[in-house]
Amino acid sequence: MKKSRFSESQIVSILKQGDAGVPVKDLCWQAGISSATYYQWTSKYGGMDTSDLKRVKELEAENARLKRMYAELALDNAAMKDLIAKKL
Repeated sequence: MKKSRFSESQIVSILKQGDAGVPVKDLCWQAGISSATYYQWTSKYGGMDTSDLKRVKELEAENARLKRMYAELALDNAAMKDLIAKKL
């Protein structure tokens, strides 16, 4: 996936300017983005604050760690079942 040239905090600040009443057309021109990008950001980051973004990042990292742990345990479990099946 292509990395954005804007950080998430920059995206939130751009969206806050839009909420403050700056016309979307002018805001997109100033930021150098398309209106479609603005509306995609609105659907993804709308109503968030920078502290909310930090919390979401932490939750995503924890979720990824838990998924890896589950995958390892599921693999170990399958290996144990195969080993038991071979002995019987």
